[in-house]
Amino acid sequence: MTDPARLSALVYTAISLAAAALFLLAAYAAGVAYPPVARFGGAVWVFILSMIITMPIIIPYLNKRQRR
Repeated sequence: MTDPARLSALVYTAISLAAAALFLLAAYAAGVAYPPVARFGGAVWVFILSMIITMPIIIPYLNKRQRR
């Protein structure tokens, strides 16, 4: 069996990276409306907020799933 703490860290980091990548794609799709600093700063902000939101959701879920 895998360690639930490592697995949960992998899962919520992957989710946060995906959200940041989607933000970057959306910012680049908007064209030149946003400067590069705003695009990358927004992606970092989305990554941090996604980590904050997904950590308390994913950790208990995977711990409960591991016990089964």
